[in-house]
Amino acid sequence: MTSQPKQEQNRPGNARVIRRLLFVVIGMFGFGFALVPLYDIFCDITGINGKTGDQATLSERMQVDTSRLVEVEFIASLNANMPWEFKPLQHSVRVHPGEPTRVEYVAINKTGKPIIGQAVPSVAPGRAAEYFQKTECFCFTEQTLQAGEVRKMPVIFVVDPDLPDDVSQLALSYTFFIKPSGEQAITASLANN
Repeated sequence: MTSQPKQEQNRPGNARVIRRLLFVVIGMFGFGFALVPLYDIFCDITGINGKTGDQATLSERMQVDTSRLVEVEFIASLNANMPWEFKPLQHSVRVHPGEPTRVEYVAINKTGKPIIGQAVPSVAPGRAAEYFQKTECFCFTEQTLQAGEVRKMPVIFVVDPDLPDDVSQLALSYTFFIKPSGEQAITASLANN
């Protein structure tokens, strides 16, 4: 008979523990959602990760600085799951800061089905990313390549003349990722037509 009162005494304690654990689980779930925007803010503040602007902007006040040249190297890579071939048509170019420059990358869908991809850009060194402006880029939108399709994709960029003088080399890197549900979206679209 003594065990009955002990069980009743533990019920409020158990309910309190369950509420606390539930609060912790909800807090972890919320933190998971907040992590991506917090990471973006952290990268913007610290200048790491080499993120470039997502918008096509070209300052009208920009004057070409013919007194110096900056070498821009182009790098292409694919996510492990991406069944494309992807490469720059030029390894590097030398540009005057303030001068709009056009280069092209080429992508080849090596599968027998359409694939949707998204390119994610990065500029190194990271502190130079804010001085690298893309005015036209295939990375602004997702790219759909049909089975076996070969596509040239242009990038038009400007290196800001305010780039620090000690930076003479930049690397523009793109990594192509397969869009999650990209195959399913194309398959559904083709089935509806």
